[in-house]
Amino acid sequence: MPLLQFDTTCTLTPEERTTLADRVTERYTSEMETTAGHVAVTIREHEESALHLGRAVEGPLLFLDAEIRRGRSVEQKRAFALATMEYAGETLEIPDENMKVVFTEHPGQAMMGVDRVGGEWSEE
Repeated sequence: MPLLQFDTTCTLTPEERTTLADRVTERYTSEMETTAGHVAVTIREHEESALHLGRAVEGPLLFLDAEIRRGRSVEQKRAFALATMEYAGETLEIPDENMKVVFTEHPGQAMMGVDRVGGEWSEE
C-alpha cells in the first residue's frame, strides 16, 4: 500500500483536496503499474512558518513523502514525481522551486492492511 503524504502551506478547499488525491492516485497507478484500491493519500496543511525549503521563492510550499513498495525504476518514480509537481504547479500555483518529492522504499511485507500483507512488486 503506497502512502502518499503531502505537506503544504496552501489552504485547500475540500474539493481541491479530493481532486488532488484523485489525480495523484490516478497518476500513481498509471506510472507504477498498480491498482488504486490500496493507494493512501494524506494532505496536511500548515502555516507558512511550519515548512521550510532552502531554495524556496515567494509562494506556497508543497512536499510529497511517497512511502512505496520497493522495485520501481528511477524512471517510473521520476515520471510520477514530475507529473505530480506539474499538476500542483498548474492548479495550486506552487512555484517549481517550492516543491520536493522524496521516495522511501519498503519491502512488500512491510506494507499491510487488515486483510493482507503486501508482497514484492515485479513488472509482471
